[in-house]
Amino acid sequence: MALTRKGQATRERILDAATELIAQHGVAGTSTEDVRKAAGVGGSQLYHYFDSKQALIRAVITRQAEAPLVPGQPVMGALDSFDALQAWADAAIENQEHHGGRGECSLTTLAGELGPTDEQTREDLCNAFGRWQSLLHDGLGAMRERGDLRPEADLDELSLALLTALQGGSLLSQTLRTADPMRASLTAALAYVRSFGA
Repeated sequence: MALTRKGQATRERILDAATELIAQHGVAGTSTEDVRKAAGVGGSQLYHYFDSKQALIRAVITRQAEAPLVPGQPVMGALDSFDALQAWADAAIENQEHHGGRGECSLTTLAGELGPTDEQTREDLCNAFGRWQSLLHDGLGAMRERGDLRPEADLDELSLALLTALQGGSLLSQTLRTADPMRASLTAALAYVRSFGA
């Protein structure tokens, strides 16, 4: 539906509130009533934009998918060099250290809570992760075209390895409350990518 500027602002305020509450309490611990109060909107307003909690959560997933690969960081340039990939990994590790595994509403935490709940939500998460993998794939493709990576480098495998290192490292780091797992996983994944260097 087409929204007025005021309507768009209200919708964004609701999404802001939902994202912050999910970061603090998780999906299960966040009710639509909590979101309504935090956003300062009436029940009819909330349900005008999101007809169910599931619709609200799906909108949060879409928003997080469109965010930078590293939450809280500005959108980085193309990940099309070893230096750019290292800077991306360093930013992810720094973000993890800053939060200590707490207080984030990331695709990792959403997938952990929502993955099996219903097929549509799982597809939304798949699309979100697919978007992120395509950013990595495109950067690696540019590196292979330039000759930085050998022709036999499998871009699908390498981009998936990097994404898996980010997400798996994030999940374990959040559980253990230390950035060490993310540092280890991304260091290993980048070393694997570098092993295909020309």
